[in-house]
Amino acid sequence: MNEKLMSEESVSKILLKFGIPAIVGFLITAVYNFVDAIFVGGLGTSAMGALSVAFPISMITIGIGLILGSGAASFVSRLLGESDIKQANVMSAIAFWGSTFLGLIAIIPCMIFLEEILRFFGATDTILPFAKEYMYFFIPGSVFNVINIALNHLARAEGANKTSMNTLLIGAVLNIILDPIFIYTFHMGIGGAAIATVISQILSTILLLRFFYSSKSIIKISFRYFRLSKQILFDIVKIGTPNLVVQILSGVSIGLINSSALPYGDAAVAAMGIVNRIFAIGSYIIIGFSKGFQPIAGYYYGAKKYERLKVILRKSLNWTFCFCLLLTIIEIVFANPIVSIFTKEANVLQIGVHALRVYSIVFPAFGFQTIYIGLFIALGKGRESLILSLGRQGIFLIPIVLILPTLLGLNGVIYSQPIADLLTILLTVYFGIRLKKSMLSWD
Repeated sequence: MNEKLMSEESVSKILLKFGIPAIVGFLITAVYNFVDAIFVGGLGTSAMGALSVAFPISMITIGIGLILGSGAASFVSRLLGESDIKQANVMSAIAFWGSTFLGLIAIIPCMIFLEEILRFFGATDTILPFAKEYMYFFIPGSVFNVINIALNHLARAEGANKTSMNTLLIGAVLNIILDPIFIYTFHMGIGGAAIATVISQILSTILLLRFFYSSKSIIKISFRYFRLSKQILFDIVKIGTPNLVVQILSGVSIGLINSSALPYGDAAVAAMGIVNRIFAIGSYIIIGFSKGFQPIAGYYYGAKKYERLKVILRKSLNWTFCFCLLLTIIEIVFANPIVSIFTKEANVLQIGVHALRVYSIVFPAFGFQTIYIGLFIALGKGRESLILSLGRQGIFLIPIVLILPTLLGLNGVIYSQPIADLLTILLTVYFGIRLKKSMLSWD
């Protein structure tokens, strides 16, 4: 990191410099799903339900890219700091080629057991044909998404934040352009949405590969640097596995919400999918900001600049709270027009508006939870960060969504996520109080 920047610039400027590229990166991931939903909404409730079913599968795809991409990136940034470019190349080559292999292998069971997977994630008899049509194109093309996730982590590890952001942005813009063309102009329906997404991801992959094979990149991913070492692979996977677990649990949890909504018809499944996409936009902004906050906090902690760390923590908590509160007010007041962007079906609209307002109730504290997860990671407190990461989408949500709908019906489905969020926030408060007490002893 630039020591002059970290020491002399204002906390606000540093947070913006690190946070904005990370926010854009995460937002673009949400945009792919958001844009598909807007254009597919015109095809009817069952088609929208198909995207709801596909959403958790796309989250698990991201996890496959994270297991090697995020794990290797952690080592690459440190190796570059030690000027060990040779070993950084080895780590990067393992991440790229390994992710490509995993992405290709994952296609096989997904295609063989496609119907079973789709039904597990909430596909009804009427949703299933649309979901199959979408996934026939999406799953084979998902290997490019896996590669993009891995390469973007490597790009950020060497400080090429702008390159990472631009390649993702170009892909997202192309997706916005291609979606209506393939869906409506070429009359390809929901399959056209999947094709548009895959083509956009292929372009992002090409742009990232061009960067890594150019003189602009410090690290190289050529196969000649690939060294299959058990120890290196273990070290990478050890760091990347928690990210995979979180994504799998997130996907399974959303799938369980879809399945719990299934008895109430396609409208309920479609509505929950819409709300999850809307909610993902705000969530990804906060998660992206947290990813920008994390290395700054780690730097100040390592440099023993504790006062500056406390200032940047307070600033981050204040900013994220204000943003989450503003977004909560917008989503509660304008729930109807927001959900109407995706559907005009009365039943879907009614359920979606109610669910969006309920989801928003505890969102003002989402920044508090997410920033503290980033802080625990930065301080090397893996146990706390892992428990909190798993809490929202796994430890709390899974049992709640299995029990509550049997007691409250559709309202049980809708209230499951906010209750899981509330319990995670309370756990964050507990860990935060313990950390604050230990911070008093810092010099």
